[in-house]
Amino acid sequence: MTVPLIEQARKALEAAHVPYSAYPVGAALETDSGDVFVGCNIENANYSNSLHAEEVALAEAVKTGQTTFSRLAVSSAPRDGVTPCGMCRQTLAEFASDDLEIMCDTGDSVNRYRLGELLPETISEETLREAGQRAEADE
Repeated sequence: MTVPLIEQARKALEAAHVPYSAYPVGAALETDSGDVFVGCNIENANYSNSLHAEEVALAEAVKTGQTTFSRLAVSSAPRDGVTPCGMCRQTLAEFASDDLEIMCDTGDSVNRYRLGELLPETISEETLREAGQRAEADE
């Protein structure tokens, strides 16, 4: 049986704009209140301006005022268990705790991770504050 959040990620990847990589990705981000926001990757010819499915889903949620999340599902057309990239992990960490459940679609099953597992020692407001305090102390 497929997890409903994975199904929403699979549906989202159908809207992906991937003329260069031909690698569509869909994401479904669930808030603590149970609302779900979906996103797909949107490529640009220069690649650095491309948007990832996870960040599109996150942007959709944040623009409505949602900033607390419980689960994220990610799916790709090949169902290869793709995980969020480092950039997306860091962006998710801005809004989600280390306990955010990340479900990655492998077709027949789901690989489950916690954000803190995929992104240990994240850069946070606290780490930036501590770095600033150390720099001030060194002056």
